[in-house]
Amino acid sequence: MQHAVGAPLPPPHRPGQDQAAPWSPTANHQGHPAPRHPPGPPGGNHPVPPGTPVPPNPPAAPPAPAAPPGSAPPSAPSAPSAPSAPGFVGGPGYPHASVPQQPGVPRDATGHVPLPPGGPVTMPSPPPATGAPDVTTTTLAVLLIGPAGAGKTSVAKYWADHRRVPTAHISLDDVREWVRSGFADPQSGWNDNSEAQYRLARRTCGFAARNFLANGISCILDDAVFPDRPVVGLGGWKRHVGPGLLPVVLLPGLEIVLERNAERSGNRRLTDEEVARIHGRMAGWYGSGLPIIDNSQLDVPATARVLDEVLARSIASPPKW
Repeated sequence: MQHAVGAPLPPPHRPGQDQAAPWSPTANHQGHPAPRHPPGPPGGNHPVPPGTPVPPNPPAAPPAPAAPPGSAPPSAPSAPSAPSAPGFVGGPGYPHASVPQQPGVPRDATGHVPLPPGGPVTMPSPPPATGAPDVTTTTLAVLLIGPAGAGKTSVAKYWADHRRVPTAHISLDDVREWVRSGFADPQSGWNDNSEAQYRLARRTCGFAARNFLANGISCILDDAVFPDRPVVGLGGWKRHVGPGLLPVVLLPGLEIVLERNAERSGNRRLTDEEVARIHGRMAGWYGSGLPIIDNSQLDVPATARVLDEVLARSIASPPKW
């Protein structure tokens, strides 16, 4: 039977068929008739008819001359390797493919595209004295802070979608929910497991941001960082991403936050009491020195434009945090 991919299967054995003749993979290929094999030597499954002369044994090869004292014995010539079938890579046991080394391409590359390693993100260069920087064409690392219902995810996605340079949106909640079995939902009570998963998600987001930025892709991250725990929140982000991270607080009024939270579903929706408590803690960012955007009366596109203005000021005069 002809197979579309790979070598064909050996033909079925018929009664009385000689089993000693090897099977050729090209035997059943259309246009390639199987080669005729000469009769095998005496012995095995080939009985010798009476009166058939047996050829004498070939003469033994003369012994090799002895090597002089102190010299290494000559190495045996290596047998030529059999040609591989077309499309086959690897040897016995199917080891990983042996890809020839390309000049100027490191071994730890994805395919043949070298990826620079991610390092701590530094502050963007200050703009020239002639004018404000064009943040739409600058590679940036932005941390958007705010309570649940502030619109962080919507603004971050819109801002990333409308940038004139490649930009990635990294959501802490999305990374936290990568954990399926064993997910520690803070709504069920804050404990060691939920705190550990928050820390792990922040570190994962930071590593991702560093790798994106090292390859010329801006990043905007969103997280609910509390001002009464700056060492855990902002300090952790600075360690994971680098000192060039630009934090911006998105803080609308409580009524707006409650309305937006009511439109949520699943574990993203909090109780009104929890939303009010978080919003009250976020008010501590006033007077911290971080830029704050009150988007109570702004839609998403308008908030993204204000964010660009705030980032331009932050680059020209970095906030102390």
